Amino acid sequence: MQIKTIQPADYDAVDQLVHAAFSQTEHGYDGEVELIHALRQDPAYQAYLEVVAFDPLQRPIGVGLLSPITIGDSPITGLALAPLAVDPAHQKQGVGRRIIQKLEQRARISGGAYISVLGWPDYYGQFGYRPASAFNVQAPWDDVPEDYYLLKPLTPSGLEGIHGTVGYLPAFQN
Repeated sequence: MQIKTIQPADYDAVDQLVHAAFSQTEHGYDGEVELIHALRQDPAYQAYLEVVAFDPLQRPIGVGLLSPITIGDSPITGLALAPLAVDPAHQKQGVGRRIIQKLEQRARISGGAYISVLGWPDYYGQFGYRPASAFNVQAPWDDVPEDYYLLKPLTPSGLEGIHGTVGYLPAFQN
C-alpha cells in the first residue's frame, strides 16, 4: 500500500470510494463527498493534508483529509480529520491506521497543535484520541454525543490553556 497526496486525477475515484464507505456505515451517507468538494474550494485547503491510500494496482482504497480549526479565542490552530474513509473491501486491514499516521505526521510538520475528529471512540481511542470534554473543549453542534467528539494533542502542550468551542471552516456549516 502506498499513501500519497491527492491529485486532481484521483477525485472521481475518491468520490466513489467515500460514498461507498459511508453508505455502509450505521449512520449512512450524509454528504461527505459534498463536504470534501466544499473544503477543496476553501482558500485554507491544502492538498498536502489530503492523502489517498492506493493498493498495489494503484486503485484508491482509502482517503483522509485534514482542515484547519480553532478552539475558542486561542490563536493556536489545529486540524479536523474529516472525512476518513476506507473502501469496505479493505476495512480492518490497517488502511485507516496508516492514513491516520500519515496525516498526523503531516499535521505536525505543518504546525498543527491538535487534531479533532467526530468518530467511534473505540477506534480513534487506540490512536490516543480522547473525548474533547476532557480538555474542556466542545463541539459546535448540540447533537454530538460527548463520547464521539474527540481530540488529540500533537505535542505535549498542544492543548495547554486552550478551551472553548471548536470553530470549523464554512464547509462544515452546510
